[in-house]
Amino acid sequence: MTSREGAVGPLRRLFRLVRLAVGIAFVLGAATLAGGFLVFVETLERTEQAPHHHAEGVVALTGGADRVTDALSLLARGEADRLLISGVNASTSGDEIVRLAPQARTFLECCIDLGYAAENTVGNAVETSRWARVHNIRSLIVVTSNYHMPRALAEIGHAAPGVELVAYPVVTERARTGDWWANGQRLRLVLAEYLKYVVTLARLRLLSDPVTADGSNPGGG
Repeated sequence: MTSREGAVGPLRRLFRLVRLAVGIAFVLGAATLAGGFLVFVETLERTEQAPHHHAEGVVALTGGADRVTDALSLLARGEADRLLISGVNASTSGDEIVRLAPQARTFLECCIDLGYAAENTVGNAVETSRWARVHNIRSLIVVTSNYHMPRALAEIGHAAPGVELVAYPVVTERARTGDWWANGQRLRLVLAEYLKYVVTLARLRLLSDPVTADGSNPGGG
């Protein structure tokens, strides 16, 4: 037997061990993701609840009309002093916000700011952080859909570490998760958001400083 032939056996055993280790790691990783997904779903709010205390500001992350109207209602009830609507379409004006929610007219000039810079959740966080600094806001109600709330809080908490965040999850028919396993569309929605949340947590662990991005100051009306 040549030295080359004698080395084939150990190499094959090593290859099998590596393949086994990769298989085990894959199974463990898949099981961890699946278990995390179940925990993620169970922690999502099923009902909307009023904040426990007054906050200096409230931010609505665009993506659904209910988010904006709920945030406006919080402002109108005195739950917060100032509102940022983050991620507003460039063609949207204050008048259009009033048409969506007539109660906004009373607060449009004094207390409502439209942020046009954000295009995604990371942008929402940057826009919110800058707005909070401009207006010296130290406590903030975050208004977004219940399934989007964990990722939104993670991003905003990273971008604005000194601001107290209070979650106000919006629960719509589309966002209901109690029977997620029986509805393919809902399952895809929540699963996609969970995977984005996992990626966000991994990314934020690698970042030492709050994310920065170009964008206009959202402090203007």
